[in-house]
Amino acid sequence: MNFQRGKEKEPLEINLVPMIDVMLVILIFLMITTTYSKYTELQINLPSAAAERQLERPNEVTILVNAQGQYVVNRAPVPFRSVEQLAGELRRAAAPLNEPVVVISADATATHQSVIRVMEAARIAGLSQITFTTQSPK
Repeated sequence: MNFQRGKEKEPLEINLVPMIDVMLVILIFLMITTTYSKYTELQINLPSAAAERQLERPNEVTILVNAQGQYVVNRAPVPFRSVEQLAGELRRAAAPLNEPVVVISADATATHQSVIRVMEAARIAGLSQITFTTQSPK
């Protein structure tokens, strides 16, 4: 006796939905458990400016910082005693100007701290517009 005579065999098919569900769970697990490494050092490439030289504006307060950390405000040497004293010098230099701009010209080998002192002094003096000078590439 053949009981399966009238029945046709169903074609085999692979159901991908459970496999996709498992792959998504694995992916989410890996995303959550992965630790992202932090940079141990930063490589900084300082930009060089190839822009045209701007004309000197009448409302500039120029401050020069040399490699030894000495300051010159508008061509007058200023001995550094404190940030507040440097802020007073910047305030005096900017007093007759309308909307003064502080232009910092720091030596390439000047310490970061000496430039930050100038920025802090400008903040204390109420001078919010600060710019830096660069050297054109040769």
